Amino acid sequence: MQEDTAHLARPQAPATSVAETVAEAEPTATASAPAVPAAPAAAAQPVPIGKPVRPKAEARLYGSRTLAQWIRLVALLAAGAVAAAGILVLAARGVTTLPGVPEFLVRYPGEYHLPETAEPGFPWWAQWTHFLNIFLMALIIRSGYQVRSQQKPPAFWTPKRGGKKISINLWLHQSLDIIWLANGLIFVVLLFASGHWMRIVPTSWEVFPNALSALLQYMTLDWPVENGWVNYNSLQQLMYFLVVFIAAPLAAITGVRMSEVWPKNAKTLNRIYPVEAARAVHFPTMLFFVLFILIHVFLVFSTGALRNLNHMFGGTDVVNWVGFWLFAAAIAITVAGWYAARPIVLAPIAKLFGPVSSR
Repeated sequence: MQEDTAHLARPQAPATSVAETVAEAEPTATASAPAVPAAPAAAAQPVPIGKPVRPKAEARLYGSRTLAQWIRLVALLAAGAVAAAGILVLAARGVTTLPGVPEFLVRYPGEYHLPETAEPGFPWWAQWTHFLNIFLMALIIRSGYQVRSQQKPPAFWTPKRGGKKISINLWLHQSLDIIWLANGLIFVVLLFASGHWMRIVPTSWEVFPNALSALLQYMTLDWPVENGWVNYNSLQQLMYFLVVFIAAPLAAITGVRMSEVWPKNAKTLNRIYPVEAARAVHFPTMLFFVLFILIHVFLVFSTGALRNLNHMFGGTDVVNWVGFWLFAAAIAITVAGWYAARPIVLAPIAKLFGPVSSR
């Protein structure tokens, strides 16, 4: 009994854990094995992370080209124009040495005498309609190009009485066309009512050989004598006649055919005058106006700028700076109108004639 009690009183040895048992059972060979050399310190160092590469921003397109592409194109065209002009000048001077050409230039100096009833100078209505024509043509060309090239218009306009929704740029283009046609109609009426029509309507068949003579003189850079206050040379007269009585009506007729006012259900009329024909003529007509304006402005400044500007803007034949500053004011107004023709300005005006929406 006491032995049993003594046996119970002795402290029990702690039980061996499973992990210790397994460790003791494992062979000790690993303990005596040579130590494996440590990996190089460089392998343990973290790999440096480089700066994130930002993707290149896409070049902004102006129309169908980037700015750099437009600059290269303009430079190429300018170089080509200079080369072509040099060739034409040399060719024209060669023509003047041919037999009979000097006598032709003497007989037809570049202009013929107008009827005695033709009055010199430029009346006030010619000056005002000329200024309005500058202003309107600049905005018409701009809005027409936007209509042709813009795929997603910034806003749309719908007539109050209902009709097809059109872009706000097309609304501006057609609205300016109406004002431009009204201005042209006023000019033509006053032109014939005053007798001033003899300045731009040929009154003699001599206009054609004189126009050829003037063209040859321009090409040789030995330009004909300018006296626009009294009489245009024959080439100018033919060009002004072409602009007023052929190009302007052609632009109007083709523009009406392409507009929403044209009757869509007139099958016979549409077959006689298809819209494809109007489109094929309307854009080249606009290019003709652009080319005419560039040449016209160039000749105004290169054949006596102060006197020429005084003719149309100052109403006098004297040489001073009045006409130049009036011309500068006209250009400033035109530039302001060009930059103001934006949706934020156009939308409130267009809403007076119909609702405007973003889509």
